[in-house]
Amino acid sequence: MAKFNTQASAVDMSEATVESTVTPLSRAHLVQKHYYAPTESGGSQQAYIEDQSANLVVEAAISIIINGIHYAVLMASPYQLEYLAIGFLFSEGLIQHSHDLLDWEVTQLTDMASYQRFTQDSMDENDTAGSFEQTLAQLQDYDIYVVELTLNQRSHQRIQAQRRQLAGRTGCGMCGITGLTQALPDLSGYKSNNHSQEHFQRDLERDLKSDLETNLASGFHDKSQNQPENSVRNKAAMPSFDYLLQIRAQVDATQHTHQLTGAVHAAATMQGQHLHLFEDVGRHNALDKLIGWQLRHKVDVDCVVMTSRLSIELVQKSIRSQIPWLVGMSAPTSTAVCVAERYGLGLAGFLRDNRVTYYSGF
Repeated sequence: MAKFNTQASAVDMSEATVESTVTPLSRAHLVQKHYYAPTESGGSQQAYIEDQSANLVVEAAISIIINGIHYAVLMASPYQLEYLAIGFLFSEGLIQHSHDLLDWEVTQLTDMASYQRFTQDSMDENDTAGSFEQTLAQLQDYDIYVVELTLNQRSHQRIQAQRRQLAGRTGCGMCGITGLTQALPDLSGYKSNNHSQEHFQRDLERDLKSDLETNLASGFHDKSQNQPENSVRNKAAMPSFDYLLQIRAQVDATQHTHQLTGAVHAAATMQGQHLHLFEDVGRHNALDKLIGWQLRHKVDVDCVVMTSRLSIELVQKSIRSQIPWLVGMSAPTSTAVCVAERYGLGLAGFLRDNRVTYYSGF
């Protein structure tokens, strides 16, 4: 049974690498590759078969237990779990600040005793010893981590008010949601014009004092001069094309797990000249990790770049976290663009091949 120190969190990629030495992010697997190789004469191609070793990304079941309540099961990459938990709780509307999380503990199920401890509560009283053993044998096909969270009383009341069972699946941020009001919530309370006056004033002063050359160097276009004098500038300036290409290049160079396995997404943001990148098999999990890091360290994020398409759950999470710009390497969905426009989120996609397409906020 492996337990992780609640104070040990992956602040950046270097610390994530330290954590990954304890938690395997990939495993080798024997594969058989079939392919055609070109011939020098240009004649018919010859077919080859090779046995090779391939690296497969680890996809684990993360059981979220909140104040003793089995709340959700997420399929995710089993590292940076503190950030994942904080970001997930915030995205679910269960916490408002990182300090709402009083304590946390991660346990990896590795032996029969640990499986029995965390499965006995879910077993029916009519289950026989044989069926229980069969269940345990089945679970051992999976990498399973239990994240036990202790929230303050106010957050606990929110859980009781909206308690639900959620069976998460890779690539789907809405799995388990049964009510339309939960799947399509009113996010007007998170609109960017509800940012604090201090945040607004800082952004305004930053843009007004910057000339065009400085703005291009920093990666953002200043559009404040095109706005009415009495308008509230409630979002970060539009990220420039060159700035986004620089982030894209850094993401490509830094996404080590994807380079190894070809099977994970990433959410990334720049703080000054430093890239903060969070990888996971699920794109929504990667964004939750970034949001958890943002809350944990109380930093403002102007732009998040995702290596995936931009679906509605990513837009909703960004609006809740008051992230001004969300950029994807693939296309957004129609609903994602509609909701982004309604709530003032800047959205861009197809950040690849020396191009980008802005869908809102321009």
